[in-house]
Amino acid sequence: MPFWPGGALFRALHLMIDQDKLRLALGADAASFALDVRETCSSTNAELMAAPPREDGRVPVLVCHHQTAGRGRRARQWLAWPGATLTFSARWTFPAQSAAPAGLSLVAGLAVANALESCGAQGVELKWPNDLQIHGRKLGGILVELSRHRGGMDAVVGIGLNLFFPDGASVPDRPDVVALADSMETVPAVETLLAKILVAQRHLFATYTHAGFEAFCDAWNQRHAYADLPVTITGEGEAIHGVCRGADTDGALRLETDAGTRRILAGDVSLRLAR
Repeated sequence: MPFWPGGALFRALHLMIDQDKLRLALGADAASFALDVRETCSSTNAELMAAPPREDGRVPVLVCHHQTAGRGRRARQWLAWPGATLTFSARWTFPAQSAAPAGLSLVAGLAVANALESCGAQGVELKWPNDLQIHGRKLGGILVELSRHRGGMDAVVGIGLNLFFPDGASVPDRPDVVALADSMETVPAVETLLAKILVAQRHLFATYTHAGFEAFCDAWNQRHAYADLPVTITGEGEAIHGVCRGADTDGALRLETDAGTRRILAGDVSLRLAR
């Protein structure tokens, strides 16, 4: 597996992703993806959502080195530094009879966790519903947007991962943000990491289509960042306080409160450790 030593990381990441190397890293799965690598775009999610569906059955993948209007969940701006963050989206199609979209963002996060761990990352955690963490600090996030049609549903799954921070870079009001280079002595080549994520998503989504999130519930809860910790959930009316018991078989968050167990289904909320 190719790696970049720390001293060469900044220079290497400022090069465009090599599509030939990416196809080589994808191996036998390369034929399943339609790759589009750009220097700049507005938002990888927005552009794939607006694009017409492909007729050849391949999964469209848009990778961008710099998004001018990158978005996170809850309409937040996604902060990234050109060439220092892996940002991409893929458009997946699910048949009408599939379990989607329940728990889809959680399965997407599990695929990224599997890919990172296969590259040697340790301490990877998943925070409901869409954050990726390492040792309790935010490494990246996932944005899932849905489009329904007669044949089923399309899901654009956008992922942003901090690979390293340029000198002087910071995220306002988020001292807990971390980059992959802070947690690994050597960072995998971006083509290798991206290929592993795409292949993991393809394989996990195939199972998810037929078995739903229930097939992944235990694996997700093993990486649950706030397992059995007191938390506060805001964003859906009154704040909810309780002990986080992990994801249920349909992807809902189970919260043990003074009034009993509550299931949080809405993803448009903020989950924080209780203070």
